Amino acid sequence: MTVSRSLSGPRAATVAGLLVGALGIALLWASGRIHWPIYPPPGIVNLLLGALLVGLAPWRWAPAVGAFMGSILIVGFVLSGGPPNLVGGKGTTVAIGNWVMIVGGCTAMVAGLIATRAEHRSPARRRR
Repeated sequence: MTVSRSLSGPRAATVAGLLVGALGIALLWASGRIHWPIYPPPGIVNLLLGALLVGLAPWRWAPAVGAFMGSILIVGFVLSGGPPNLVGGKGTTVAIGNWVMIVGGCTAMVAGLIATRAEHRSPARRRR
């Protein structure tokens, strides 16, 4: 028995945003901007687990988790110094990592909100 389920556009965009955000954190870690004594950095693990939850969980509220995690990326960016980190003052890899992280975070946040709203408006999905 094969069960095939495709992701809605906004839910898939939420997953993609979380994965791009994890890539941004990986770039920041590789540049030395993030100093973690363990490998991999917890932010990467959290975003990958969030992407799995949003992508695989059947619950209508799962995309909201992705939206929340995307907003955490934005807040983390602002708390870490914000816009000056985008222009390369701390290195090119730091600037690229921040841009990638911001794009991923914004994508996850907006798409997660859209997916959550769309799934709460549609009839409840049934598991088969």
